[in-house]
Amino acid sequence: MRPYQAQTLLKMTSDDKNINDIDVLRANINNETSQIQWNELQRFFAGGWLIYVSSETNLLDVAVAFSIDDKEEVSKWLNTGEVAKVSDDQAKRWHQEDTPFWSTVVKPWVLIQPITLAGSNKRH
Repeated sequence: MRPYQAQTLLKMTSDDKNINDIDVLRANINNETSQIQWNELQRFFAGGWLIYVSSETNLLDVAVAFSIDDKEEVSKWLNTGEVAKVSDDQAKRWHQEDTPFWSTVVKPWVLIQPITLAGSNKRH
């Protein structure tokens, strides 16, 4: 390794200490978030693993809260309906429309958020 490379690696390592664990977790979740069609999600619905996230709620915020087991924040979203298990009526509608979603996995859950035309770039 050349000295320049070693200095660069040392600098990157010390700069990395300024990034906290939540930021790293959030970045990882963001990198693992992708678009998916309803027909690819049906088996997860059948298994009871799909969690709906409303378009008014940030999908990454929800995924991070699930990941760190933030019971207070998750309870708030569940109580307001911003986050919920996918209902049969939702599943039927999404099946008929083959709705596209933003999706990310926080085991054992698959979090999904319908993609809307007006906000398709801001879901995650």
